[in-house]
Amino acid sequence: MRLLITHEEIVDICKRLGFEITQNYKGKTPLVVCVLKGACPFHSELIKHIDLDLEVDYIQVSSYLGTESTGVINFKKDLEFDIAGRDIIIVEDIVDSGLTLSKLKLELQKRKPSSLKFVSLLDKPSKRKVEFKPDYVGKTIDDLFVIGFGLDLDEKYRNLKDIYVFNQD
Repeated sequence: MRLLITHEEIVDICKRLGFEITQNYKGKTPLVVCVLKGACPFHSELIKHIDLDLEVDYIQVSSYLGTESTGVINFKKDLEFDIAGRDIIIVEDIVDSGLTLSKLKLELQKRKPSSLKFVSLLDKPSKRKVEFKPDYVGKTIDDLFVIGFGLDLDEKYRNLKDIYVFNQD
């Protein structure tokens, strides 16, 4: 494993993103939604740096059967809040193909939120299979397999405080 992003850098990213979100949502009470499981550490750190009244919810979705995308969103855990007329911020750990989040965006737009924005700790645009761009990006990375700070390999390594490049050699 090779260290890619230290915990201190992650906190600095969260401070920057939190400041941007605070500026953009002044006078509003956004619902900040964590995409389970990987985004939990990022979501927890990010909301500490958003200086607004906000609410929190969690969602868990899948569009995969094994390693293949089905193109259909399966809600393993749906939102508890009605999002109609609300400002929604979806928090994700990493965007690579964009398939799941583009489908999630379409599904959530059907529920008529006032606004729907996406924030991702990491963005891997070189892996895009569909056009999808997060509204807020912590850091753009190359096509690397990364673990730590919520990012996993077969459910392992989520608890690492830093982010590492995983080498299978």
